[in-house]
Amino acid sequence: MKLFKCQECGQTVFFENRKCERCAHPLGYLPQATQLLALQPQGDHFRAAKGKNFGFRYCANAAQDACNWLVPADSQDRFCAACRHNRTIPDLAVGQNLLHWQRMEVAKHRLFYTLIALGLPLKNLADDPEHGLAFDFLADAPGAARKVLTGHDDGLITINLDEADDAKREKLRAEMGEPYRTLLGHFRHEVGHYFWNVLVRDAGRLEACRAVFGDDSADYGAALQRHYAEGPPADWREHFISAYATAHPWEDFAETWAHYLHIVDTLETASAFGLRIHPVATKNRAMHADIDFDPHHADSMATLIDAWGPLTFAVNSLNRSMGQADLYPFVVSPAVVAKLQFIHEVIHAAAAPRPVPANAVPAKRRGLFGRVVQAASAPPLVQTA
Repeated sequence: MKLFKCQECGQTVFFENRKCERCAHPLGYLPQATQLLALQPQGDHFRAAKGKNFGFRYCANAAQDACNWLVPADSQDRFCAACRHNRTIPDLAVGQNLLHWQRMEVAKHRLFYTLIALGLPLKNLADDPEHGLAFDFLADAPGAARKVLTGHDDGLITINLDEADDAKREKLRAEMGEPYRTLLGHFRHEVGHYFWNVLVRDAGRLEACRAVFGDDSADYGAALQRHYAEGPPADWREHFISAYATAHPWEDFAETWAHYLHIVDTLETASAFGLRIHPVATKNRAMHADIDFDPHHADSMATLIDAWGPLTFAVNSLNRSMGQADLYPFVVSPAVVAKLQFIHEVIHAAAAPRPVPANAVPAKRRGLFGRVVQAASAPPLVQTA
């Protein structure tokens, strides 16, 4: 993600900020401009403190401090481009539901930032009632034996609210033997299933995808049972980005898709900070990187990997110096790079035209179920017991 600053006073601010801590101007994110605008009240809405005098109002979810995105003042939509994809939210009057939903929204909005930056097609239920991308954020019913399962079903992504509870999520991570489990990681993985439908199944790329990821027609339920009973093959690190990716080609695609988003978003952050990796202990050029390019416009996966390897080695080393686990505890083998390259090509083939930022610098290569239709402006459903 890029760095943002207050347009009024120049203070560096975070993507989620609703107010500048220096000058106290309200802030709102305008996705079509990828800008966090400083705002001036104007009647019952706002205008940008700098630039053209367009009117804006906050997404309706700002009332619960769950969103800082803007909607044009004359729009019929109550919700922003990201929140229009919500189908069901939890009962916010119950326990920690509000806090956990707010955390969900932080991760979801970061997901949408990247999807929009990549120019990917995004349809909500108003655009496509049968297959639009929608989210159910659900809490387990008290005393219920059956838990809400996080997953994807033909465009509908369900996420158990417990994933926003740090202690419960860490307990699950340890129980499942996972090196990494985050809210943002869940969103990136599950949306990978959605884009497999859109960019592979429905776009005539099944055979090309099967040549890279394997035969997705294999029985999914049986594959998962086998995975949980037997575990991954001994040599899985040579061919897959994670142990779970070995379960079935659908999971391999979704896991690899999530890592593509990890890589692109983190490299953009590194570029925004002007990071250069030049370790003094080695002159090996493969360990050096000047991260001074826009990863959304990278010409190939190799361009991204050339920067990703040095960056993750450096940041993992910093984490270890603080007694923390590695930020990126994964091995990107040549076979995984080939899978990432397929996803890179699919994304760039499907992407809407995107303007190249004026300050972009070319990369330096070194050769290395049932559905309830929600209108776009209607509120989401609220979960009931």
